[in-house]
Amino acid sequence: MFDAAIVGGGPAAMSAALNLKIRNKDFIILAGTDKVTGLSKAPNIENYLGINNISGQELISIYEKHLEEMGIEKKNEMAYNILNMGDYFTINAGNNFYDAKTIIIATGKARNKLLDGEEQYLGRGVGYCATCDGPLYRNKTVAIVSENEEGEEEARFLSEICSKVYYLPLYKTSFTTNGNISLLKGKPISVIGNENKVTSLSTSEEKIDIDAVFFIRNVLPVNQLLDGLELEDGSIKVDRSMATNIPGVFACGDCAGKPFQIAKAVGEGNVAALSSVKYLDKNMEV
Repeated sequence: MFDAAIVGGGPAAMSAALNLKIRNKDFIILAGTDKVTGLSKAPNIENYLGINNISGQELISIYEKHLEEMGIEKKNEMAYNILNMGDYFTINAGNNFYDAKTIIIATGKARNKLLDGEEQYLGRGVGYCATCDGPLYRNKTVAIVSENEEGEEEARFLSEICSKVYYLPLYKTSFTTNGNISLLKGKPISVIGNENKVTSLSTSEEKIDIDAVFFIRNVLPVNQLLDGLELEDGSIKVDRSMATNIPGVFACGDCAGKPFQIAKAVGEGNVAALSSVKYLDKNMEV
């Protein structure tokens, strides 16, 4: 049982981790993929106090070196679901499950909007983790719409248990299909189904009949991460202590709303960690 689980791997998450470490708390960082933050694409940063004319990738390297020097390790695992167990939380990270007394959500902001039908058919043919839910569609036809290379491994896994796998990459790739995997072109438009389940996926090129579709995203939509989490204008609603409407759950960085700035993310990560520590210490006294 961890004192805290940090979901995310960007500046806010790393700032939270640093402050939890300083406060001697036991925690885990589920950082997802290296695509979790758009900071790496910034060519030049001029509005970060004390550090001028630096690229986003250089700044990330400075952050990661600091964490390494502090003995902090990020896990390249993505949290797909957080379950509120009452006095603690269970995080589903694919094949692994972790328990934590508090949660700090620092996933960043999903840049792509949900497709029509995506939220409507969640759990009825729409999923975000093929490893988790793929066995439900054994010997059936499925599709994967992926924003990064992780989808390729998921496609190979599904090809072993499903009769047909369609793969639609939203990035440049040289992925070579084989066996029962077919590569799709174009852009996804909508998820179509009947009252009970998904029946097809519509793209800009064609419509294919499927039993399920898995979306492999760089950032999971926050409203799919934890049931009952209150949102405001599409972001997680927090107070000045970065507390959400769920006791023991804090949020920071881009997922907590505008402005989408590095300095804000780092500061909010600090506050979220200190608020988590205060929450833990208070509940230990009870």
